Amino acid sequence: MKNVLLFLFVSVFIAGSAMAQSKNAEVKIKTSAVCKMCKNTLETSLSYEKGVQSSNLDVNSKVLTVAYNPKKTNPDQIRKAVAKTGYDADNVPAEEKAYKQLDDCCKKTAHTDGNPDHH
Repeated sequence: MKNVLLFLFVSVFIAGSAMAQSKNAEVKIKTSAVCKMCKNTLETSLSYEKGVQSSNLDVNSKVLTVAYNPKKTNPDQIRKAVAKTGYDADNVPAEEKAYKQLDDCCKKTAHTDGNPDHH
């Protein structure tokens, strides 16, 4: 009897964990980020966004991968948050005021040599 109860408990725990993980969603967003400083700026900024679990910018491809809770946010809100940070996010252009405040090395034309390792 104890083995049956233990099995049921473990089964319910595993099922509950799987359900909790399935509540998160993921979106990939093409950005205008160009260097490691951009990566830090975007990832730090998104860490304060409601519902964002994690974010990771691949500097070479300029693709930002964001894990989020769909009950608290959505891809459009995440794109807007990226734009408010000063970067393009798919078809959402960077907010001009935020873009102008970026360091020169983080502007769209900064790394014409293709080397994102300046920072």
